[in-house]
Amino acid sequence: MSWSLPLGYCTNVHPCKSASDIPQILEQFVAPVRARCGFEIAAGLWLPAAALAEVLEADGGVAAVRRSLDAHGLSCHTLNAFPYSNFHGDRVKEQVYLPDWADPRRLEYTSDSSLLLEGLLPENGEGSISTLPLGGRLLLQQDGFLESCFGQLMELAVRLYRLYEKTGKKVRLAIEPEPFCLLETTSETITFFERLRDVADLHGCARAVSEHLGVCYDVCHQAVEFEDAGEVVRRLRESDIRINKVQISCAIQLDDPSNEEARAALARFAEPRYLHQTMALARGGKILRHADLTEDFAQNPKDEWAGAELWRTHFHVPVDAERLGVLGTTRAELRKALAAVAALDYQPHLEVETYTWPVLPGSSPTAMVDGLARELIATREMLASPQA
Repeated sequence: MSWSLPLGYCTNVHPCKSASDIPQILEQFVAPVRARCGFEIAAGLWLPAAALAEVLEADGGVAAVRRSLDAHGLSCHTLNAFPYSNFHGDRVKEQVYLPDWADPRRLEYTSDSSLLLEGLLPENGEGSISTLPLGGRLLLQQDGFLESCFGQLMELAVRLYRLYEKTGKKVRLAIEPEPFCLLETTSETITFFERLRDVADLHGCARAVSEHLGVCYDVCHQAVEFEDAGEVVRRLRESDIRINKVQISCAIQLDDPSNEEARAALARFAEPRYLHQTMALARGGKILRHADLTEDFAQNPKDEWAGAELWRTHFHVPVDAERLGVLGTTRAELRKALAAVAALDYQPHLEVETYTWPVLPGSSPTAMVDGLARELIATREMLASPQA
């Protein structure tokens, strides 16, 4: 399939605290990445709630963002509205799942994101907004949590439907399953959408939900769950759940958990900012689960973990890397995912999302720009021959 929209990367890799950071990010990072690529790319913008509010409240704020994009020959078709606030604090971890989808702040932030994206899309354009999978399993949920999520998601769908009727621009939500979240497996995601559709039918908003709510397929996340990429896409298609966005990403793979040198290399990726959920494929097919990678866990695993066939860790690593020294990556799963997505009869937005560049061992701002360009170039090559 020939992709009609430019490939993009997600700017959540860059700190953003206020509206004034946006043109700086485009000038210092996105434009140089494009120059190194030598082809058109898109900016997959991330704005925390505070910066987004500044843009929307300022006279001509949305137009100013669009002018900044235009000045560098950039477009924007998708936003990341998963992290609500500071995504570059000392410790993000499970706080990234707050506010959850039972909290009115999540609805308003996502709705506001749609107003920004509508202003950045071309006439009759289509956009997507990725969001968290309801909430995190490591956090407590209030009574009636799921019902609150249903209500707020239906309200958002109605707002997006009205936005489309008013402007002719269709913005879709993309719910992103993730390990140790309330929606993490494809089976859980399908069950949730079936229930949401039933509730939407009772409330008279089935069409809005059907047309505007779908999934963000983060390839790293489902690889960590040991789900086959082709099966993920097939099952979502058969369940009539639209993949509105694909986050192109790879996880770390420990091919031989009994190898002390390899486990020591994995331990170097344990860091205090982000969650690095780790799962293992044990003998006999059992899946072992650990909420967050630590140095001690990697270097001193229990016997069942040390004797497993392989481990996978949720740490987004450069998608052009087949290996990281003695460690492997899930790049083979990414190739399968791109092949399956290319066979769909529609085109999700494609976005490289290696937000971990600032915490990659040995990385630097200069290395980040060069590395992002290599990722985009490698992804473009995979898209041209995804089954190679």
